[in-house]
Amino acid sequence: MPTDLCLQPATAIARLIRQRAISASEVLAAHLVRIEALNPLVNAIVTLDVEGARDRARAIDQALARGEDPGPLAGLPVAHKDLAETKGMRTTYGSPIFADFVPDFDALIVARLKAAGAVTIGKTNTPEFGAGSQTFNPIFGPTRNPYDLSKTCGGSSGGAAVALACGMIPIADGSDLGGSLRNPAGYCNVVGFRTSPGRVPVWPDPTPYLPFAIDGPMARTVADIALILQAIAGPDPRAPLSISEPASIFAQPLECDLRGVRVAWSPDLGGLPVDSRVSDVIAAQRAVFEQLGCIVEEATPDLSDADEIFQVMRAFRYELALGELLDRERARMKDTVVWNIEAGRALSGPQVGRAMRLHAALLARLHEFMQTYEFIIAPVSQVPPFPVDQPYITEINGIPMRNYIEWMRSCYYISVCNTPAIAVPAGFTPDGLPVGLQIIGRPRADVRVLQLAYAYEQATQHWRRHPQLATA
Repeated sequence: MPTDLCLQPATAIARLIRQRAISASEVLAAHLVRIEALNPLVNAIVTLDVEGARDRARAIDQALARGEDPGPLAGLPVAHKDLAETKGMRTTYGSPIFADFVPDFDALIVARLKAAGAVTIGKTNTPEFGAGSQTFNPIFGPTRNPYDLSKTCGGSSGGAAVALACGMIPIADGSDLGGSLRNPAGYCNVVGFRTSPGRVPVWPDPTPYLPFAIDGPMARTVADIALILQAIAGPDPRAPLSISEPASIFAQPLECDLRGVRVAWSPDLGGLPVDSRVSDVIAAQRAVFEQLGCIVEEATPDLSDADEIFQVMRAFRYELALGELLDRERARMKDTVVWNIEAGRALSGPQVGRAMRLHAALLARLHEFMQTYEFIIAPVSQVPPFPVDQPYITEINGIPMRNYIEWMRSCYYISVCNTPAIAVPAGFTPDGLPVGLQIIGRPRADVRVLQLAYAYEQATQHWRRHPQLATA
């Protein structure tokens, strides 16, 4: 067994299991040792089912011994975000209201991961109801950045990102409304993919016809993301926006010729304040894309109105999903969640209608822009990881933020574009904090986004720099 097995790509671990060079039970045992050693330091995995995981791993080993194919993720340990329902396993949504809630069903993404042979070991930490890009809640407390335990890991899929970075799991799931797959990936030097809406169907979903909240994969490498998508992508009749293409499209090679591909270089997405520590790291990456043969030009689509669209539709969704709960449980809900629900209640019909009209116009402008450029490159987050005891960023470069999510505009502007966007490791600040780079593609061109991200990853190899606590 390789001594650094737990930091190997999921593709490599899956290959060893499939070749029976190592058993799923041995892989699980190695990861459980790492969880015991590291999780107390970072608080990434908040529910752990050791015996159930051992039973599932043994079942995979037995299936392989019989010559059966348990699926593309056979034997890979996975922990599910604590927003995703898990049958027979506690799902708290990060809220004290649901501290003891045990669902009797699996969310669709969980069911698909299990069906593909992944071995569920537990749940990863998330902020209360996934609100905010900082992972802490009253039940489990904060999740810490493995590169600096005094800093945040981002959110809301923060526990997943940290568990991956520490080698406690090789694959993870998450969700993304305003950046919740991308921000923690960027903060933890892993990969998070906000796929096209409908690529990974969401069920259950209180807003099945809104394209803003998506479920998706997280991993340490781009190829691992493609592997997970072979299990979780593909249509489902319960999700009306789901894309009909089969998951098998993600089995195609990621290597491709990128010479002549036109890339829009947008280091501030048209004027957003960006911390110089982030800007410096991102600026140094432009040469990598040029070396890949891309035609890189400074350009930004007209994203005016993106802020209004997102703020209105987010508030609308929060009221729809959590408004009745607020009426019953206001005293046990986080102030920012209450604020977002009440913002939804304050909306008028014409305000929602205006946001939808603005959204249609933005999508039309973006379509025209992307006739010229196949990709947009931007920072994931506008600031590097900040102190873990700070709930959210209140100013950037002296510019005050008006609410708890405005500092994440570099992500949520893209959320309203209905495009795939991947966060990949881009390097580190002078004090060793990870910075993520965002590659944004044309609508439904998820495979192409993976191909450019893979080429960039192969050229830079930033993913190979693991937290010191994970390699000690």
